[in-house]
Amino acid sequence: MKNSGSTRWTSFVAALVFSVMLAGAPIWAQQDDPPGRVARLSYTQGTVSLQLSGAQEWNEAAPNYPLTTGDHLYTDHDGRAELDLGNIAVQLSSDTDLTVANLNDQILQLGIGQGTVHVRVYEILEGNSIEVDTPNGALSILRPGDYRVETYPDNNTTLVSAYSGSLEITGGDFHETLEGGQAIKLMGADPIQAADVSLPGRDEFDRWCDTRNQRDPSSDSARYVSRDVPGYQDLDRNGRWVDTAEYGAVWYPGDVPPDWAPYRFGRWIWIDPWGWTWVDDAPWGFTPFHYGRWAQIDSRWGWVPGRMAARPVYAPALVAFVGGRNFSIGISFGGGGGVQAWFPLGPREPYYPWYHHDDDYLRRVNASHVTNITNIRNENTINNIQYVNRNIGTTAVPANAMRDGQAVPRQIIRLTPQQAAQAQIIPHPTVAPSAIAAVGGRPTNAPPIRPPRVISAPSGERTRPDSNGPLNRPGQPPVEPRPNQANPNPTAPPVEPRSNRVNPNEIAPPAQPEPPPNIRMAPNGRGNPPVAAPPSPPPEINRTAPPVQGEPAQPGRPGQSIAPRSGPPGQQNPPNSEPPSQPRWITRTPTPPPKPPFANVQPALQQHPGRPLEPQQMDNIRRGNPAGPMRDREYAPHPTPDKPAPASGRDQKPSKPDKQQDKKQH
Repeated sequence: MKNSGSTRWTSFVAALVFSVMLAGAPIWAQQDDPPGRVARLSYTQGTVSLQLSGAQEWNEAAPNYPLTTGDHLYTDHDGRAELDLGNIAVQLSSDTDLTVANLNDQILQLGIGQGTVHVRVYEILEGNSIEVDTPNGALSILRPGDYRVETYPDNNTTLVSAYSGSLEITGGDFHETLEGGQAIKLMGADPIQAADVSLPGRDEFDRWCDTRNQRDPSSDSARYVSRDVPGYQDLDRNGRWVDTAEYGAVWYPGDVPPDWAPYRFGRWIWIDPWGWTWVDDAPWGFTPFHYGRWAQIDSRWGWVPGRMAARPVYAPALVAFVGGRNFSIGISFGGGGGVQAWFPLGPREPYYPWYHHDDDYLRRVNASHVTNITNIRNENTINNIQYVNRNIGTTAVPANAMRDGQAVPRQIIRLTPQQAAQAQIIPHPTVAPSAIAAVGGRPTNAPPIRPPRVISAPSGERTRPDSNGPLNRPGQPPVEPRPNQANPNPTAPPVEPRSNRVNPNEIAPPAQPEPPPNIRMAPNGRGNPPVAAPPSPPPEINRTAPPVQGEPAQPGRPGQSIAPRSGPPGQQNPPNSEPPSQPRWITRTPTPPPKPPFANVQPALQQHPGRPLEPQQMDNIRRGNPAGPMRDREYAPHPTPDKPAPASGRDQKPSKPDKQQDKKQH
C-alpha cells in the first residue's frame, strides 16, 4: 500500500513537472544541447567549396547539406550559393567567402571575408539576434528586410546597403544605425571610418536574389509546416497535400521511382554534435527527412508533418536503427564487415536521439508527434513499440558503405520481411565514421581566398560626384538607380536625400586635419574630438595571431577565428594540433571556439563506434587531454557483436556517480 501511494505521488510529480515544462520552460535549447536549427545549403551553382569547422580539407559543396557553427563556404568566379534557415535566406555571389561563425537557437552570426552576400530576413523570432561580421564593422539586423553586404579586402572597405529594414553598425567606439533606403561605406578597423553613399540600384545579382526570395503567401505547405522550417516551400513544387482521416495532412512526393522509400536515396555523413546525419539526393529532400514522420498509405509513401510546433527542432534523421547477430546471419553480400540498417519512424512513434541531450530537448524534438515525455522515457514503452515501417521500409547496406559516406542506392542489400522482423532495435549504428564521411564531400583545391587587411587608409585627394548618382561598385559596371530609390520600403520613415557623398571607389581620407561632415570616425574613447588618420599608413596589423584560449572576442576588435582558410586537399592536422588560424572579423557577439580536428577526435570515436562524443569529451580533446568516458545512458540495448569488442566506458556498468548523472540527464 505504501509503495502504491509512492508510485501515485511520483506519477503526480512527474505530470506536474511535465506540465510546467510545457507552460513555462524556455523553448530554446540548453547550453549543452545540440542546436535546434541548421542552415540548409539549398542551392549551388558553379564551383562552390565547403570546409567544415576544425578541418583543413576543402570539398565540393552539395545541396541539402546542413551547415552549423564554424562551417565555411566559398563560391568561385562562376559560383553562387544559398543558405536557407526558414525565416532567413542568405545568398552568396561569386568570389565570396562566408563562415557560419555561430548558429544556435538564439543566434545567427555570419562572417564575411570577401565578396557579396544578400540577407533576406522574413522574421526575427523573439529573443533571437542576427549578426553579420566584416573586417570593417559588425552589423546587427534589427528588423526584417533586405540587406546587401559587400567586402573588398584589396582596399579594406565594406559597402552596406539596406534596401529595407534597419540595422546597427558597431566596432570599437563607432556606432550608427542604417535605415531602409540608406547605404554606407566602411573603411579600416582601428579606427573605423564611414562615408555616406547613395543607395545603389539593383544589379543582376540582386534580381536573382529577388527571384529566389519570392514566396507564395497562399502556400499549401505553410498551412501544415512552420515557415521556420528550411525548405518547406519546396514541397509545393514537388508534390501534393491530401487530408486523411487517420493522420491529418499528408504530403506525397510527385516523382519518385517504384522502389522508392524514405532514407534510401542519399547518403550518411558525420556532423558533430549529432553524429550520423542523412543527406538526401532529392531537390526537395530536406524538410521531410529532418522533421515529421513517414507512413505508407495505399502502397504509397507519404510524409506526415504532425502538429505544427512553435519552434520546430531539427533532427539529423528521424529513423530507428536495427542490427544484431540474428540480423547479420543469413544476409549474404560481397565484401563482409557486417550490415547497417534503418527504417523511417512512423506517425506518433517516438524519436530517440543517439547524441547528448536533456529531457527538454527530447520533448521538443518529439513535439510534433509525441507529447508525453514520461512515456518516451519509459523502458517498457521503448521495448514494446510496434514500429509500422519496420517490415516495409528497412534499408540495409554493408557497414563500410555507411562508414565511408557512400551513396546508399549503389550499396543496398535486399531484405525479406522475415529478415527485417528478426532485427533488434539498437541505439545507433555500430560503425565509426571514416575521414571521408566526416569532411562533407569530394575533395577539391583550396579556393583563392584573399585575407582582409585591416590598416588605416592613406591620405589623398577625394572627388565628390553628383549626390544623386548611383553607386558604382568596384569591379562592376555602373547600375541604374531604381524607382523610389530614396525610400524603397514604404513602411520605413521618409529618408532625406544625403549630400556630399564621397566617391565609393576612393578610400583615401581627406588631407584636411579634420574630416568633413560626411566622414565619421570613432572618437578615441577619452572624450576628445575625432582625430584624422595619419598621413602615412601604420604597420599592418597581425591578422593571423591565434586568440588566447578562453578569451572572448571584444566588440570592435577582431573576433575569434572560426574555420581555417587554407590547406591542400586531403591534408590532416597532426594529432593534438589545432587548425590554422584565419583573418578575423570585427564582432559584437563572442564566437565559439573551433571544433577539434577530426584526426584528434577519431580515436575516441573508436571506443564506442557510432556514438558522437559528449560535450565534456570534446572539451577534453580541445584542451589536448584524453576524451574520457561517456556518461549518458542509451535508450536501447546494444546488439550482440559479431566479434568481441573492447569494452568502453559506455558499455561497462556505470559507477554510482555515473548513475546519478544518468538520472540527471534522462
